[in-house]
Amino acid sequence: MSDPLFDEDDEANTPLTEEERAQLIPTYITQRRELNEAELANISEATKWLSSRKREVLDDAFLRELHKRMFGKVWQWAGEYRTTPRNIGIDAYRIPMEVRQLVDDVRYQVGHETYPPDEIAVRFSHRLVSIHPFPNGNGRHSRMVADLLAVQLGQKPFTWGRMSLVDPSATRKAYIAALQAADGHDIEPLLAFARS
Repeated sequence: MSDPLFDEDDEANTPLTEEERAQLIPTYITQRRELNEAELANISEATKWLSSRKREVLDDAFLRELHKRMFGKVWQWAGEYRTTPRNIGIDAYRIPMEVRQLVDDVRYQVGHETYPPDEIAVRFSHRLVSIHPFPNGNGRHSRMVADLLAVQLGQKPFTWGRMSLVDPSATRKAYIAALQAADGHDIEPLLAFARS
């Protein structure tokens, strides 16, 4: 049977399993537009929570708490690592170990100034989204985390293509192309996109 809410899934969203879809909290949501609005409102609340005090970004527990704050009023699984396979990301059983390793690696990069601050934050975002730890919301989560780390490193938050006057689908395509370049070890397009 067709579900109009999820039939609208496109490359912008990781497909959810039936069990994950069943964990949608607001019962009024029947269309993709309503889901997007609910998630945006929840993310806005998370942004207010973040501004209430300084947060330690390079912490596994914080990363899960932030995801929960961003999506916890919309999805029951918010803040919990996925347990199901995806067509992107690593095997689910490896997620906790890989996220801890990522956090440790980035702490080292910060402490030893391995890269310039922007590059450390963008590489962190890229690797986090490549792990794909949550059922959904990974891109938005990883970009927010990169913004927070950039600020902690004395930089401005990234703009992630918002400075461009192109339509949202073209901006999304540019982001995906930059991620794919980073997958191939060319971080420059993603660095440029992050500040565009």
